Parts: sequence; C-alpha cells; structure tokens
Amino acid sequence: MLLLEIAFVFMKIGALAFGGAYASIAVVEKQVVEISQWMSYAEFSDLIAIDEITPGPIIINAATFVGMRMAGLPGAIAATLGAITPPVIITALLILLYRKYKEIKIVGNILFALKCMALSMVISTFVSMTLSTVFGGQAIAVNNVNILLTAMAIASFFILKKYKLNPVYVMLACGAINLAFSLLVR
Repeated sequence: MLLLEIAFVFMKIGALAFGGAYASIAVVEKQVVEISQWMSYAEFSDLIAIDEITPGPIIINAATFVGMRMAGLPGAIAATLGAITPPVIITALLILLYRKYKEIKIVGNILFALKCMALSMVISTFVSMTLSTVFGGQAIAVNNVNILLTAMAIASFFILKKYKLNPVYVMLACGAINLAFSLLVR
C-alpha cells in the first residue's frame, strides 16, 4: 500500500510541477514536507543540497531519494515512475496542441501567464530555502542566524557571478568548509 501511495504522491507532483526544475521544488516541498509529512524542512533542505550535486533532473532525483527513504528500492522505482509518467503524457499532448495552435494570440498570452507563475514558484522556493538556511528552521530572530552558512551563501553567490566557476566545485568547497567547522567546534 505504501508503494501505491508513493507512486500516487509523485504522480500528483509530476502533474503539478510546472515551470521547470527550480520552480517545481516548491511543489515537492509542499507535498513531501507539509502534506505527507515524510520529511522535515531540514531534511528537505538536505535533499535539495544532495540533489544539486548529483546529475539528472531535480524532480526525478528528489522522487528517487524520497522513495528510497520511504520504502527502499521498490519505493525509489515507484516514486520515479510516478514522477515521470504525467509529464511525459502532458508534454506529448502540449506539443501536439502547440504545433497546431501556436499562431493564435491567446496561446501567447497563456504562455506568458505560465512564465509569471513559474517565476513566483522560484521566488517562493528561494525564500523558503533562504529562511531555512539562515535561521536553521528556527524562529526568525537575529540570535538564530547561522553566520557560517549565511556567509558561505553570500560568498558562493559572488564567486559564481564573478569567476563563473562550475557550481559543483563551489558546493563541494562549501561542504568541505562546513565539515571542517563542524569537526573543529565539537
């Protein structure tokens, strides 16, 4: 029964995850953390961090990770298949419709509205992850600020913008710095 629940949850996510990988993180977060309560916000933040350094689409990686955590290899397979089935069907149908009706003005208006919705989902995910990282899932207060993670996030942003490094190297460096600090603080 758990496998069917996992597959169904990720079918819903796959059917509702519009706007690309980063926009759909909010959909996964809501379903996995708030509705199903399979993970805490801190665990979900860890999942996104792991997801970022592994190859492949974020949604599929997240589905596989959550499915594996919930029910082992069968859970990973159920979640992954659940996550990819609706987008494959929906994309095939939309391609057919777009080819036929792309010149109609309302189609352009619909696409513009979808872009706006995707942007709002990306911003929502950014705010949620920023608050989780900066305040460590605690109340928003100055004494709850995680100075090390906040400094690394700001430094990473500037390093990526100025030097155009591969983000994987920056993430690995941040992981090494955080590990070193956690070992020194013990």
